[in-house]
Amino acid sequence: MQLTGNKILITGGATGIGFALAERFMQEGNTIIICGRRAEALQEASQKYPSWITHVADASTEAGREALFQWILKEHPDTNVLVNNAGIQNWMKIDDPDYYARAKAELAINVEAPLHLTQLFQQLPSINTIINVTSGLSFTPLAKTPVYSATKAFLHSYTRTMRHLLQEKGIEVIELIPPALNTDLGGKGIHDFAPPVSGFIDTTFEQLKVGKPQVTYMFSEAMLRAGLEEREVAFGRLNGG
Repeated sequence: MQLTGNKILITGGATGIGFALAERFMQEGNTIIICGRRAEALQEASQKYPSWITHVADASTEAGREALFQWILKEHPDTNVLVNNAGIQNWMKIDDPDYYARAKAELAINVEAPLHLTQLFQQLPSINTIINVTSGLSFTPLAKTPVYSATKAFLHSYTRTMRHLLQEKGIEVIELIPPALNTDLGGKGIHDFAPPVSGFIDTTFEQLKVGKPQVTYMFSEAMLRAGLEEREVAFGRLNGG
């Protein structure tokens, strides 16, 4: 991936990993567009970085995704990089009364959104790079986040397939595979134990500069390279087995 001179759309770019990616891409000399559902979060990001273009969009609905694509077509048709970063993580048990409703919400934003946005944006004449943010839990699920872990396993598999299918169109498909990081994903304070996002971002750009199609860091690096037995051991450690 060419790391400078791009116009980059990052879904869920106002907070967490998306915000950190936007900061670094800006520093590398790119035009940044971030979108998300919360206008107040986008406004805070815009106040910090006035050069960023912000847009309220609901990637969890089909109508919201199509509206986002039409806005890009009209206002920013030279966008050439899509980062499918938006995601939610629910810590829950299968016997929770709202389990199914929360599971559907995760499926909508974590699975349907990147699938649909990839299909839409591959039609954009300027697009040359699609980046999907998955998780180390793609390989070794956390039982406390059963649906989230499964959605990231889906996206890991889907990204690999899209890399193959879109190659003939000249579209590069990259997977970012973070471990648990100190963000508010899943709720405030849940990931306070985890390493800072900055280390992952530094490693991401080191790996992007040398053309790696899969970016890994710490736990995700170990799990990507692990065999079945090692992953079983990791599953037991993660889930108290």
